[in-house]
Amino acid sequence: MQTLVRGSIPATNVVDRIRTLDGARVSQDLDAQGNAILEHVLSDDECQALAALYPENDLFRSRVVMSRHGFGRGEYKYFNYPLPEIIAEFRTAVYPRLAPIANRWNAAMGIDIRYPEAHAEFIQRCHDAGQLRPTPLLLQYGEGDYNCLHQDLYGEHVFPIQVTILLSDPARDFTGGEFILTEQRPRMQSRPEVVPLRQGDAVAFAVHHRPVQGARGFYRVNLRHGVSRLRSGHRHTLGIIFHDAK
Repeated sequence: MQTLVRGSIPATNVVDRIRTLDGARVSQDLDAQGNAILEHVLSDDECQALAALYPENDLFRSRVVMSRHGFGRGEYKYFNYPLPEIIAEFRTAVYPRLAPIANRWNAAMGIDIRYPEAHAEFIQRCHDAGQLRPTPLLLQYGEGDYNCLHQDLYGEHVFPIQVTILLSDPARDFTGGEFILTEQRPRMQSRPEVVPLRQGDAVAFAVHHRPVQGARGFYRVNLRHGVSRLRSGHRHTLGIIFHDAK
């Protein structure tokens, strides 16, 4: 097996995989259910190399132990700038595929904000507003760990879709630990959904809310995401959030 370290995780193949995604299906799935699976966007070697970065503290700006804040159990670390190349290239390549969906959603919900075509322009908008801290993060779970339902907002400027990539193999590395979404529609009980992911798969999903077509036009539904309790093993995931933090 090829050994990959921080400086040599290649990004070229990742960008090529993003280009070949079925954009129509991703858009349809996000519209229909608030999430879409992006299959095998990372290779097994890339997943293992990214998970192996977790002990390298110089790559990260902060570490969060979930139990200290009532977030659940487990921990995660936010990367610092400059991001590892593969993460920076992934974020830059995926954003233009999602920005038209985000703009369409805002138009349907009567929100005036529109997002530029290039991620660099949107990040500049964040930085101009004082949102300077990078938000891509690496999460680590052990047996009994879980992540409470939440939303990743971080400031005034929020890109309404984010991506999580499963770096571990559920057939080998852990049991339990399912990725969960809940959707709250007005005057209705919450609808849960478990998203099945394999190693290297990503899920794109609504950060906060999304439009749903009703009998009288579009209405807004609220979403949260989390991770169920790990029953055994260890699980790593990579979170890609497209806005920076205050």
